[in-house]
Amino acid sequence: MTAVEPRRGGLTPLLVPFLIGGLVMVALGVYGRAHTPTGFAVGPAGFSGALAMKSWLTTGAFVLAFVQVISALSMWGKIRIRIHPAVHRWSGRLAFVLTVPVAFHCLYALGLQYDVPRVMIHSLLGCFFYGVFTAKLLAISWSRPKSGLPGWALPVLGGLAFTALVGLWLTSSFWFFTTIGVKV
Repeated sequence: MTAVEPRRGGLTPLLVPFLIGGLVMVALGVYGRAHTPTGFAVGPAGFSGALAMKSWLTTGAFVLAFVQVISALSMWGKIRIRIHPAVHRWSGRLAFVLTVPVAFHCLYALGLQYDVPRVMIHSLLGCFFYGVFTAKLLAISWSRPKSGLPGWALPVLGGLAFTALVGLWLTSSFWFFTTIGVKV
């Protein structure tokens, strides 16, 4: 009797990343609903207010998300532009860092809200983004050769994170810039 090789492309290697990502998503949502919003969390440090700060930091992450897509396409050989993989890693790290004070302010100062459709969608997308981001980072550790990770996993998780970030930008920064105005 011979040992059976695990089938490349199966879903088993994704179970732990999906489970932990799902737990992050749910934990953020539960905290956002259970926590009594304070109305204040992060000082706007050089911005005219918290909304302006959040809008500009989210816009920075939004721009870096496009760098992520282009550099990923380059790394996977889907476009002829050669971009060093470090550009992908560092643009992702910087985009994530830009989202942290925004997410902290949203969760701590405002909580997860569902009274206004735009705000509800924004709240749910925020939880989804961090859950997918967590799953993607965990899946990367399994993306080594012979890991059994399906070839579609990282592009799909990256695409979901990108889509969530675009949705977050549309429901926050775009709304702010078109409703309140462009302020620093």
